[in-house]
Amino acid sequence: MLQDTQTIRYYQRLTDAFVELWNRGYRTDDMRMYLDGYLAALRHSNVIEPYLIHRLEEEASRYLYDGSNFAVPQPQPQPDYY
Repeated sequence: MLQDTQTIRYYQRLTDAFVELWNRGYRTDDMRMYLDGYLAALRHSNVIEPYLIHRLEEEASRYLYDGSNFAVPQPQPQPDYY
């Protein structure tokens, strides 16, 4: 569980980006590469501690591989009242 506020903000940005990428037609392999690049940039910039980056990676990976986060709800048919 993430508790550091800065790490939570990065997590929110990542998950928002995942949903946007999914809606644009990208799938898990592409989003995993995006995550790897994002984490590499965080490691290179030393913005947050390495152990927080590791936790962020665990949580983001869990989100990425949970199919319910990208499920499209099926529209329910509307009853005719005529």
